[in-house]
Amino acid sequence: MKSVEQYRNQKVLVLGLAKSGMNAARLLHQLGAFVTVNDKKDFENNPDAQELLSDGIKVITGGHPLSLLDEDFKIVVKNPGIPYTNPIVAGALAKHIPVITEVELASQILAGELIGVTGTNGKTTTTTLIAMMLNQRQNAGKAYVAGNIGVPASAVAQKALPTDTMVTELSSFMLVGIQTLHPHIAVITNIYSTHLDYHGSRANYVKAKMRITENQTAADYLVINWDSEEWRTLSQQSAAQVVPFSRQGHSKSGAYEQDGQLYFKDELIMAAKDIKIPGDHNVENALAAIAVAKLQQVPTAGIVQVLKTFSGVRHRTQYVETYQGRQFYNDSKATNLVATEMALKGFDQPVVLLAGGLDRGNTFEKLAPALKAHVKALIVFGETADKMTAAGQLAGIPTIEVTENCETAVPVAWRLSAPGDIIMLSPACASWDQYPNFEIRGDRYIKAIEQVTGKAEEN
Repeated sequence: MKSVEQYRNQKVLVLGLAKSGMNAARLLHQLGAFVTVNDKKDFENNPDAQELLSDGIKVITGGHPLSLLDEDFKIVVKNPGIPYTNPIVAGALAKHIPVITEVELASQILAGELIGVTGTNGKTTTTTLIAMMLNQRQNAGKAYVAGNIGVPASAVAQKALPTDTMVTELSSFMLVGIQTLHPHIAVITNIYSTHLDYHGSRANYVKAKMRITENQTAADYLVINWDSEEWRTLSQQSAAQVVPFSRQGHSKSGAYEQDGQLYFKDELIMAAKDIKIPGDHNVENALAAIAVAKLQQVPTAGIVQVLKTFSGVRHRTQYVETYQGRQFYNDSKATNLVATEMALKGFDQPVVLLAGGLDRGNTFEKLAPALKAHVKALIVFGETADKMTAAGQLAGIPTIEVTENCETAVPVAWRLSAPGDIIMLSPACASWDQYPNFEIRGDRYIKAIEQVTGKAEEN
């Protein structure tokens, strides 16, 4: 951990708790700042706030009083999920008080190397693959995963040695709040349209994603998907050395697929079919990880070992089990229609799809071709149930049923399935209409599977 003096004796507001807020507050306190934590949850039902108070950190809970801004804070560290329309955030910016996110703070104290990964889809899988590949190197430091993957970057940055690497998943919410964050290697898996309710427009969303490379120099690398003209154009905004990856063979100066084989420049790495996790989207994730690994001098044998054995990240096209000829998959992390489309394209077998969730105002007509090609039955739930039904009808799916939530959808899916089918939760929507997050949604889905297969009684 680097020695940082800029926060000593400075008044800092940490807005919002959860993992990132907790770790940011403790780190700032350790760095000598006068920390105030503000969280909307009542103190009595807020164990995190109670714990920080016992550590000697000032805590204000139960709302976001504007009077906080009278305290002459030098900086605000906000939870990434809190929008910029929040009165405290907007008020701080109006007073020219810098507003950052926890990953910016982490990058300031990180003694090791930073690799940043962003994109609409594939971030977590790519982040995980990169870290696993880097840990195949002999006589090198350790690679840690951090960030939006569920591990606070500030916690990892405190323990990482100068020889270590922090492979950090960076959401658009996080990237809006950076100032000096500087990855030696930045990865952009893809950019589609999502989170428009937060960013206000697609242009703002793209701008947020591109901030991953704004502090890079010619000594750094930008690994970017080359299979879209838009993404190729966006790469021109970077001062870094561009290293493309392409599943469609648009460039051979980085990582690419050709005739079913994966290459880095002129070197054959492996056959695409030997990647353990299914789907063309996971070929793209693998290519991005290969590019980073080769830039970091990982032996090809180590790259192949990881790709042949890695079985997927929890909640991301995660294989759950096979029961009476049906394979269950948990893709709860598919919170937009592109993610669900990619998941469906990963299977040749008929799919019984469980989908639906938070209504953000968009419709799902663009999902219809993938539904038509892969889905034999559709079970819908949540706020978007009617819109999902309309997309299924457009696709000509013969069997569509509406149910309460993803748990009640499982026995319906079982009833509609046959041996050889895939039963998959891939909602194409965020979870917040019914669940606190996609992880809890996925966990509930798995428990419902255990009820159907009888595993619940065994446990």
